[in-house]
Amino acid sequence: MARRARVPSYGLHKPSGQARVIIDGKQVYLGKHGSPGSLDEYARVIAEHFATPSAQPPPDNGSKFPRISVNEMLVAYWDFARQYYCSRDGHPTKEQAGIRDALKPLKALYGHTDATIFGPKSLKALREHMIGAQGLARTEINKRINRVRRAFRWAVSEELLPPAVYEGLRTVQGLRHGRTRARETEPIKPVPDAWVDAVLPYVAPQVSAMIQIQRLAGMRPQDVVRMRPIDIDMSGDVWVYRPYDHKNAWRGGDRFVPIGPKAQKIIAEFLDRPVNAFLFSPREAYEWWKEQRRKERQGKRRTPVYPCESRRVAQKKAESRRRKPKRPKRDCYDTDSYRRSITYGIKRARKHGVEVPHWCPLQLRHSRATEVREVYGVEGAQVILGHKRADITEVYAERNLALAKTIARRTG
Repeated sequence: MARRARVPSYGLHKPSGQARVIIDGKQVYLGKHGSPGSLDEYARVIAEHFATPSAQPPPDNGSKFPRISVNEMLVAYWDFARQYYCSRDGHPTKEQAGIRDALKPLKALYGHTDATIFGPKSLKALREHMIGAQGLARTEINKRINRVRRAFRWAVSEELLPPAVYEGLRTVQGLRHGRTRARETEPIKPVPDAWVDAVLPYVAPQVSAMIQIQRLAGMRPQDVVRMRPIDIDMSGDVWVYRPYDHKNAWRGGDRFVPIGPKAQKIIAEFLDRPVNAFLFSPREAYEWWKEQRRKERQGKRRTPVYPCESRRVAQKKAESRRRKPKRPKRDCYDTDSYRRSITYGIKRARKHGVEVPHWCPLQLRHSRATEVREVYGVEGAQVILGHKRADITEVYAERNLALAKTIARRTG
């Protein structure tokens, strides 16, 4: 009688507190021990292990392709990605972070697997891990799965893997709306001007200027944080801003942003700097906040500041810097620090009794697109946003419901 195969047990890895299962001598971590997600992951790993008995390394029949594991392939691909996905000034782009997040679960689940046997079922299992254990949204899961496929495509192009591996992964379709248990995200909507105006008094002048300029010009957050005088043509009545590095620069495309009189007035207050310096500096914002706090403290004091007190405060600051030196403030915002500054302004507004719902910088671009579309149509919104195709503009510009109601009222 055939001997029954032993089912690997669900165990605890004490040092990390994670659940684990040992399959073919290799440890697979499942998440926090005892959590529903780890139990689901355990069931998936066991089901996949016994459902694919053929998933063994193929015999070496003299093929020209090397026998490498998924980990070895990822190391080679990451060396390529770190050099390829860089901006013009040599800094890593956000795509590097996206690739890193996409490859982490692949390394955890299939790192020691032979890369040649990673097929469609394995990719679907990885996707289920993103749905259950990581709880990612459907659109984010599709992006990460595409990045995983891209890594295998690169390996095929470098003749590290046979072409059949990537061709098999291509057969896995993306998750469709309403046909998966992955959670859905709410679409980005325009932000009302009242919400924007309520936050402006509670942020630094640099952040306030970026918010207003982005609202008036409709540019992307990464474009407004990198503005420099040298990139702005001020010869005409309408200035033209050409970012030195933008989203579609790698495609060879050009990007220009027309800046009208209202935005010009805001920018003019920050032109007192070298032409190649950034207009909006976190260092200047930090100094402004320090000055504001100093004025608030002085307004609350009832006694003058004596020299001995000043020396004692300076000595404490010097000792604090020696113990834990702070990272120096940068000369330029990035999209994350810009978003966090707005979030900080919203929290400060709420502390002062102003109820402001949360919003993000990208909603300012949607607001500008919707505003322009109502007056100049889709083509007007397209040229303002810098899109090559009108169907992309449809994502940003909300349909004019008020106009539709007017037409229905008059003709329907």
